[in-house]
Amino acid sequence: MEQPIKVLLVDDHEMVRIGLAAVLGTEEGIEVVGEASNGMDGIRLAQEYKPDVVLMDLVMEGMDGIETTRKLLQIYPDCKVIVLTSYLDDEKMYPVIEAGAFSYLLKTSRASEIAQAIRSAAKGQPILESQVATKIMNRFRQPKQEQAPHHDLTDREMEVLRLIAKGHSNQEVADELFIGIKTVKFHVTNILAKLGVDDRTQAAIYAHKHGLAD
Repeated sequence: MEQPIKVLLVDDHEMVRIGLAAVLGTEEGIEVVGEASNGMDGIRLAQEYKPDVVLMDLVMEGMDGIETTRKLLQIYPDCKVIVLTSYLDDEKMYPVIEAGAFSYLLKTSRASEIAQAIRSAAKGQPILESQVATKIMNRFRQPKQEQAPHHDLTDREMEVLRLIAKGHSNQEVADELFIGIKTVKFHVTNILAKLGVDDRTQAAIYAHKHGLAD
């Protein structure tokens, strides 16, 4: 007999985890090996159980699904991350795909569709929600234009940049935006990379130069 596909659930809603575990527990050839309510626990359990597939929520307290996906795949690159979320907005969808997400599904998907996506991922076949595939295709169809680096920032990164430009510390940014300090540091790292600058001071100068500080 073939070994079952080992699946790890990472979602901060207990009822979602309970429902997924119950449904997937009836699927032949699929075994839920663990459940995590946050990104840090997800990474820890992935190292412990070495799942074939991780079902990943995007919006979680502390480390969000984007950062969790990136860090998890750095540690355990053979794992396939399937995003299972309620969100289709660009500032979440594209970054998590760039972070290495293998498939992208909405929580409105049927149980059979989620199970099929797991089996497909285990075979190296990605599955994208039809709306996601359409958005990606439309993005690539758009004529490319030379844009300033800050156009690559997500809405959240732009908010963080504005606060940096006003002289806010990481903790002050976290308090202002009601997010964790680790999430702020994650956004700051992305901002510096996207703007091509070395530190917060240069990022603040860039923001003022391009009228982004207001």
